[in-house]
Amino acid sequence: MTAALTRRQVLDLRVQAQQIGRAAGGPADTAVLDLGVQDTGPDGGRWALALRGVDARDGAGLVTVWTIRGAPHLYRRADLPGVAAAAAPFSEADATKRVFDAARPLTAAGIGTLEALDTVAATMRSVVTAPMVKGEVSGRLTALLPAPYLRHCRPCGATHVYEQPFRLAALPAGLELEPGTSPPVLRPVPGLAPAAEVPPHLDVVRGYLRLLGPATPALVAGYLDAPVRDVRARWPRDAVEVTVDGERRWLLAGDAARLPDVPTARGVHLLGPFDLFLQARDRPLLVPDPARARTLWPVLGRPGAVLADGEVAGTWRPRRAGASLTVTAELWAPVARDAIEAAAERLAASRGVPLRHLHTD
Repeated sequence: MTAALTRRQVLDLRVQAQQIGRAAGGPADTAVLDLGVQDTGPDGGRWALALRGVDARDGAGLVTVWTIRGAPHLYRRADLPGVAAAAAPFSEADATKRVFDAARPLTAAGIGTLEALDTVAATMRSVVTAPMVKGEVSGRLTALLPAPYLRHCRPCGATHVYEQPFRLAALPAGLELEPGTSPPVLRPVPGLAPAAEVPPHLDVVRGYLRLLGPATPALVAGYLDAPVRDVRARWPRDAVEVTVDGERRWLLAGDAARLPDVPTARGVHLLGPFDLFLQARDRPLLVPDPARARTLWPVLGRPGAVLADGEVAGTWRPRRAGASLTVTAELWAPVARDAIEAAAERLAASRGVPLRHLHTD
């Protein structure tokens, strides 16, 4: 019989699967590092790990690379060969979809997208033999690659390599990002080669179902920027059908079996703008009100989310002034001020500054 889940059960399941609010842990037992922790902005990957009980300020055992959607993600350094295999495009069609507008001139020139990514990776590997700023790498590639790989950038009035092929080729080229650098600095990882097979714990389709399930192939494809057909071809055999408020979805069988034991989420947390909990592609489930959803996920300048007992209860933004931090929260539901203040104090401590003010609207 198909299990029927409510929206509330889904939220509780995701909070538990992602270990939000865990008291303590390390990279080895932190589930979100299997799928990668997006490291965008000052409250990015390391803050996301702190919310899961991991002190990652020294970066020990972690590595930053461009992977899913071309965004920087944190992984366990020991997993890097498997990550390189897991993050690779599934097919020619998948590669073409992932590089967006870069595919058009390549196709016109009769160059396959997978072939193009291999070419960019090989060229990057030959160029970056020591730490190098992204702009310098781009300039060197522009001088070495033919016209179909390049685009004219109107804002800066110069010609560059297309951005997505640049980012997606960096890991196959054996390059990582130096943590905390802006603009990014790329450096070689000695001896890095993709694993022959993707380790099960790093499989991106399984990872989405495990951490952001229940889901559909379309939701997983949206997260990966991959064709739905490729995701369906890699759908786990142990995925079982469930319904969420009457809608057909799938969970891994092991997760479905433990549904009766999933506790109700408790606690108040300030999720960063790109926290994995907010990366789910079923946004109406997370935030049913369309106006509030637009506030949480604008085109530019995302705020963070106030997560209260498993529900998104508002947004928050930080402002650093000198050696202190001010947090402004716009609440959609009542949340105890002392709980938000404790969460803001923790955020400030993670940045190494005191909390000056907490404003709540």
